[in-house]
Amino acid sequence: MNRFFSKYKNFLFVLVPFGFLWAIKPLMPSWFFIPPKSCLGGCGSIEGMIPFVGWINAGIKFLKSYEIFGLFTFRELTRSISKGIDSVLNFTEAIFYNGFENLGIEPLPWIMLFGLAIVYGLYLRGWRLALLGGACFFYLALFSLRGIYELSMETLSAIAVSAPLSALIGLLFGIVAAKRKRFHDALWPVLNVLQSLPHFSYLIIVAIFFGVGSKAGVIATIIFAFPPMTRLTILGLKGVSQEIKEAGIMAGCSKWQMLFKVEIPSARSSIMLGINQVIMQCLAMVVIASFIGQKGLGHDLLARLQNLRLGQAFEIGVAVVFIAITLDRFSQAMALKEPERLKEGNFFKRHPFISSSILVILGSVILTFITPFASRIPTEYTISISGQLNSMIKFITTSLFNPLGAFRDFMLVYILMPTKAAFQSLPWIAVIAFVGLIGYRLGKLRLAITVMLFVFFIAASGYWVRALITLYMVCVSLVICALIGIPLGIWASKNDKRTKIVQNICDTFQTFPSFIYLLPAVMLFQISDVSAIFAIVIYSSIPITRYTIFGLRNIPNHIIEASITSGCTERQMLWKVKMPLAFPEILLGLNQTLMFALFMVMIAGFIGTVDLSQEIFRALTFADGGKGLIIGLCVAFIGLTADRLLVAWSDMQKKKLGFIS
Repeated sequence: MNRFFSKYKNFLFVLVPFGFLWAIKPLMPSWFFIPPKSCLGGCGSIEGMIPFVGWINAGIKFLKSYEIFGLFTFRELTRSISKGIDSVLNFTEAIFYNGFENLGIEPLPWIMLFGLAIVYGLYLRGWRLALLGGACFFYLALFSLRGIYELSMETLSAIAVSAPLSALIGLLFGIVAAKRKRFHDALWPVLNVLQSLPHFSYLIIVAIFFGVGSKAGVIATIIFAFPPMTRLTILGLKGVSQEIKEAGIMAGCSKWQMLFKVEIPSARSSIMLGINQVIMQCLAMVVIASFIGQKGLGHDLLARLQNLRLGQAFEIGVAVVFIAITLDRFSQAMALKEPERLKEGNFFKRHPFISSSILVILGSVILTFITPFASRIPTEYTISISGQLNSMIKFITTSLFNPLGAFRDFMLVYILMPTKAAFQSLPWIAVIAFVGLIGYRLGKLRLAITVMLFVFFIAASGYWVRALITLYMVCVSLVICALIGIPLGIWASKNDKRTKIVQNICDTFQTFPSFIYLLPAVMLFQISDVSAIFAIVIYSSIPITRYTIFGLRNIPNHIIEASITSGCTERQMLWKVKMPLAFPEILLGLNQTLMFALFMVMIAGFIGTVDLSQEIFRALTFADGGKGLIIGLCVAFIGLTADRLLVAWSDMQKKKLGFIS
């Protein structure tokens, strides 16, 4: 018995008080379980225990009407910024698909983009990347019976504005934060909240102050995409070795020369990785920004999904995925590309790829005068396979209707509904006490107070019950992701070939925009909690798989050799040596998986889950900025609470293993 208590004392420390609160549940009043003024049914106009929504809406109203220095309001300032973005966006739209009508200049022909993608792919990595780039533009041009090419150009024109601006803002913030500690300390929690906040919550604020349309979508995309660039810039600049800085000082560099000639070039790999992340974040917003009027593939995909035209939606989804994979591979190759020494000889020998690009441009212009196929494939020669896709989807759903329907009903009746009821019955005071005890055990008083305040905010906001439904969706998905990702990671870590295969699969799946995962979910399980969890699991299993592989493959060799010398079998080595040592990394993987799941829960609300995501959609419909922002903060605080606790647990395990002091 003593051995049992010593082994499980950490769990008992937090579970016994929680169990006591649960046991006295019949003796407690109703407000002990559900906070006053909580959202229980239709969730109309509520205030919560603390009227956060009213305060935010009052602040928004003030900003809309108050004149700064008696000259202009904050809304007028944001609308002027919006006009500036709109003018830049008009320019990129003219380049890609509108053309410059006043000058009589046509947009870039597809054959030119096709050729330039091939040349640039050859320059960055070789024929495989060139083939991918060429195939992407060929697909967009050929499968354009329903206007996919024009929609793709609208999407690329928006990315051509949002990605550079996001990268520039992130770079500037990162430089200042790396040089000024106070700015870094103030910026870091803002970055945490921005990356935890659901997209839809600040879409409402953007729509209120910047208007709607493509310009508003670009601004929302910039807000979403710059934080990872900022983080990676800070990481890169702080990671510059002291020896390199001292060499710059010895060379007589000024402060600005040190920054631009020494530190930024030394942090190039991190900064280029940040640009890759910016591009992928911009693509992740393709569909989401369509809720406030951004044109392009996302808007059309959203319309097809709403009408359950799955064949057409799938065809558009393939275009989105093709663009995402192409831009991801190209940006990764840019990050890894090292400067090359120029060859001797004439211009064509010294700059073969620039010369090839010039020839492609000139050849494309000439071809546009010779044949209309060069500028745009005529509609009668383009194709669409949406009809065949609809037939295939219908066949799959009808042939699998009985087993999938039985599985869905079993999951709903015997697993998901009881779990959901259990989560909804959690007393809010008990949950606050529970996370506080865990925080105190892992990180003492400061962590305990922080996580308790996060949970109290959710309870006081009025959306406690909906937050518990969101938590139920996330926890069920997290368990399933762990049951899939950890065994898969163990299997993949056995040798280099398996690792490469699984990592390539993870890389491919991670490039898919989030809304794409709703297509197979709705196709197989219709609209239900099962379909939502299915989409969440597919999207969120990637981090736990990656971190499991990383943890198991980065165990020091001398420990492996010592276990072999001790006569451990392969099974003993896995469970007695490798898994305990990899456990801190697996915890970090669970943390990232949870954040991915929270993000996807908000997307899954589009197919009917009754949780915080539904309330965000309702706030977006009625342009209720206060409600959208507060619900977004509730989601963010769920993520931040789990993040603080799991990171603290991981650090505790690392200290026990001697990895950190």
